[in-house]
Amino acid sequence: MSDRLLPLLPRPAADPDRVAVARFLTSTRAEGPGDRTAVWVQGCTIHCAGCFNPHLWTFRGGRLTPAEELTAQILAADTSGLTLLGGEPFDQAAALAKVAAAVQAAGRSVMTFTGYTTAQLDHAVATGRADVAALLAGTDLLVAGPYLADRLDLARPWVGSTNQEFVLLTDRFPHLLDDLTATPDRVEVTVDPDGRVAVNGWADLDALDTLLADL
Repeated sequence: MSDRLLPLLPRPAADPDRVAVARFLTSTRAEGPGDRTAVWVQGCTIHCAGCFNPHLWTFRGGRLTPAEELTAQILAADTSGLTLLGGEPFDQAAALAKVAAAVQAAGRSVMTFTGYTTAQLDHAVATGRADVAALLAGTDLLVAGPYLADRLDLARPWVGSTNQEFVLLTDRFPHLLDDLTATPDRVEVTVDPDGRVAVNGWADLDALDTLLADL
């Protein structure tokens, strides 16, 4: 596909210093390799059919958090790395790039999920999107591509459909792709004192229905 036919990423977010945080999970083993802190951002322009988080499409809501404050929360969690999800991280690339760079500088890894393809991201960088380039530079492991409900991926962990790419952007995980299909998928279910149930990780809808039936 030629560059001029590639869909464009939306214009940079109006606030390059604050992140609209929808959910902050101090520690999880279901959102990437090892024990990680996960941040879901509020807002997404892609709107994949069958998305698990359609409530995160709107840019209204979320807690606007200064990049420095969010970084401090992540580093205080003392996990092996950060996973960025959404919503769509690249719709808030400028602020998240600052967070990602600081997390890397502290010696921890950064994994970023995006519904954009690598071709779309490359096109954005080639046409001057410094914010996109900066978030890519702050990412060690990129998972790229929209969720396609008719192409379920039951072999690889963390992703929903077979079109989604794992892209190693640094040498942080040199052997991850060699053993990917041997890495188990995990689903975590937490119930807070008020009885609210939260689920993270990947499972198909039938598996989730079975898992949650008795809760």
